[in-house]
Amino acid sequence: MILRSYQPADCAQLAALFYGTVHSVNARDYTPAELDAWTGSSVDLDAWNRSFLEHYTVVAEENGIIVGFGDMDATGYLDRLFVHKDAQGRGIGSAICDALERAVSSEMITTHASITAKPFFLRRGYLLVEEQQVRRGKERLTNFVMQKKNPAR
Repeated sequence: MILRSYQPADCAQLAALFYGTVHSVNARDYTPAELDAWTGSSVDLDAWNRSFLEHYTVVAEENGIIVGFGDMDATGYLDRLFVHKDAQGRGIGSAICDALERAVSSEMITTHASITAKPFFLRRGYLLVEEQQVRRGKERLTNFVMQKKNPAR
């Protein structure tokens, strides 16, 4: 596996990976209606591309195939972290997270973790700040505000 910087040509593949991961991996913790609300009917690729370019964004590849990605803004907000459904449990998420944490100068790292991702972040030393309900269309999705002191600082 290699980690590299995001390129605008990656955007459609990252959106597809996001959709596939949410609808498979997160299906054990969310209803089909919640999954549909989370992913929406389509991703605004222009908005995602702008966001990826504004953030520090890392892409993980194996044999030229994108298997994961993550992005963090300058304040230390870890926005997205997704690993392909067929590449779970191989350290890809940890490698991406390590790279993101090293890249920002903020003292604290904050994320809004899904039910599915909460144990991953707890193992990484993140502390639960609060459970919250986020409205997406007609659905309310549970996630968790989590934080930790930036180990790179």
